Amino acid sequence: MTYLAKPRLHHPSLPRNAVGHTRRDYEGKVSTLCAGCGHDAISAAIVQACWQLDIEPHRVAKLSGIGCSSKTPDYFLGASHGFNTVHGRMPSVLTGANLANRDLLYLGVSGDGDSASIGFGQFAHAMRRAVRMVYIVENNGVYGLTKGQFSATADRGSRSKRGAVNADAGIDLVGIALQLGATYVARGFSGDKAQLVPLIEGAIRHGGAAFIDVVSPCVAFNNHAGSTRSYDHVREHNEAVNRIDFIDLAAPISAAPAAGEVLELPQPDGSVMRLRKLHADHDPTDRRVAMNHVQALQAVGEIATGLLYIEPQASDLHAALGTTRQALNSLTEADLCPGAQTLAGINDGLR
Repeated sequence: MTYLAKPRLHHPSLPRNAVGHTRRDYEGKVSTLCAGCGHDAISAAIVQACWQLDIEPHRVAKLSGIGCSSKTPDYFLGASHGFNTVHGRMPSVLTGANLANRDLLYLGVSGDGDSASIGFGQFAHAMRRAVRMVYIVENNGVYGLTKGQFSATADRGSRSKRGAVNADAGIDLVGIALQLGATYVARGFSGDKAQLVPLIEGAIRHGGAAFIDVVSPCVAFNNHAGSTRSYDHVREHNEAVNRIDFIDLAAPISAAPAAGEVLELPQPDGSVMRLRKLHADHDPTDRRVAMNHVQALQAVGEIATGLLYIEPQASDLHAALGTTRQALNSLTEADLCPGAQTLAGINDGLR
């Protein structure tokens, strides 16, 4: 099978961002996924978010595991660093890279099979350790590369393309992330770019472990009547708790808004996130409220989307370990081996 390559030339009138790049500069190779796959829409949202935030592509490190979702980093940010790990092991490789070089923006892309099955333990520990990253799960409820078996996130009672009914309880990665301490938790829908792009922008600006579960229908195996991961089902059962209008640099205004009003939350980089509340009973800064709200909607068959929880002044793994501000991979031998006298002082402190 032959795939066309993208042209290298750009039209001179294409708009450029503050660092001189066009949107095309944030793209990657031509996608080989099925036409209409929700994953391609997520790739487009990542491209749009990074372009709007004026991020230099070479300052990004993108990591993935195995699966349809883990192929997608090849389709965006072609000029960034990339590493494709083995099945389910992306979080630990990303953690090691983050500890070695804290100056990069880490973007982990995974799938429901990659994170909720073989990589479930890795996902859990990355969340509880507060590794600073943007962790995106492209969630379609099936194993697309192996012909559509139910994944661990498939809802109980969901029907496969061949008519089989899933009898197992589904793992809700949003609920797990909330329980384990992630400081930015959101759910998006690949069919709603207007909601998804700001969610990704907010995760990039966040100072801790940012997790986004994106419902991304598989057009080949899970986009039929009876599936709870189809385009039609999600559109009919989507309950957005809020909308991020924009993220801007400004003086924050602290308030407790009612439904329809705006909540302004300062972020670690000095920017301000502006959330327009759509549900009066949802407080995105209260972890317990977020968990209860997600479960209440699940009980009636609805899917909560939007920014579910955020901890405005979040810290990360480097803060917990007390590492130096300088990237560890740039330390010299003199920095790492300060001499026998310093070592003796350390040993004396342990006696």
